Amino acid sequence: MKFRSAIVILLASGGLVLSQTNEMTLDVSGLLDAAQQFAQDNLDDDVLQALQNVDRDKVEDFLKHYQDYLQGDSVLDVAQLKDAANVALPLLEAHEETQPYAAWLRARLDYFDAAAELKASAPPPPPLPGTNRPPVQPNPPFQAEQELWVKKVAPRPWPAAARKIVPRLKAIFAEERVPAELVWLAEVESGFDARARSPAGAVGLFQLMPATAKNLGLSLWPFDQRKQPEPAARAAAKYLRGLHDKFGSWRLAVAAYNSGEGTVQRLLKRYDTKSFSRIAPHLPAETQMYVPRVEATIQHREGVDLEKLVFRSTAQRL
Repeated sequence: MKFRSAIVILLASGGLVLSQTNEMTLDVSGLLDAAQQFAQDNLDDDVLQALQNVDRDKVEDFLKHYQDYLQGDSVLDVAQLKDAANVALPLLEAHEETQPYAAWLRARLDYFDAAAELKASAPPPPPLPGTNRPPVQPNPPFQAEQELWVKKVAPRPWPAAARKIVPRLKAIFAEERVPAELVWLAEVESGFDARARSPAGAVGLFQLMPATAKNLGLSLWPFDQRKQPEPAARAAAKYLRGLHDKFGSWRLAVAAYNSGEGTVQRLLKRYDTKSFSRIAPHLPAETQMYVPRVEATIQHREGVDLEKLVFRSTAQRL
């Protein structure tokens, strides 16, 4: 099937990565042509019409530049992907094969909306004297991002899938001596959709990469335990506990969960600090938004601050 072949090209090419970066090289036009052909042969008129109306330039821009923007250091630049992401989502939702990738993207639409809001409210930068180069807008302060995420998550009810599963996940986190409130990481990572899969291969409620999952004792074959809520939760809790042991701060641990331990460690060393606030403006753009988003989600769901979560030290666990 042409559509299947095109999707294989997309998924094999890579995208968002938790602790590494890869260039995306894919035949986007071929993907869209195959998707539209599949729709013509198999889907109803409404879906066909939606695919025919796809803005190809926006989809190509999104698929080719998603990683560049999210792994770059400019939060405001991420706003440029908003329209293209909204076009790409129904394309991924239109077929069973790509619905796990739609679940992954759906959990990340907030980043594009937030970046657009921050960009709209940012004061214009002063012109650069004696040059034709456009001025670079600095990243918004962390406090501004915190306030925005609090406003965005405040009206939202619990995700439907969370009501049954959160108590089970909390029990597992508690067994691993990790604050139970951190299970809400799954809302940010996957919207509590265990099918979610990133183009780079992160899977499940907690979006664990294959190597990370294996290091934490999960099996990927013949059944991928990252798709099973309980084993995935235990692995995520162990990983978070290790990150907190290493960095001594839940903000830093959450930042490392998103961007990779090496990224956080290099920035702490470069700026000779142990403070999250000191390195925050230099983290990848997604991570700059991820940390306050996680904070706001935990505050909204549990009424506690991320940095005030109770953590039992190694000595207490023995």
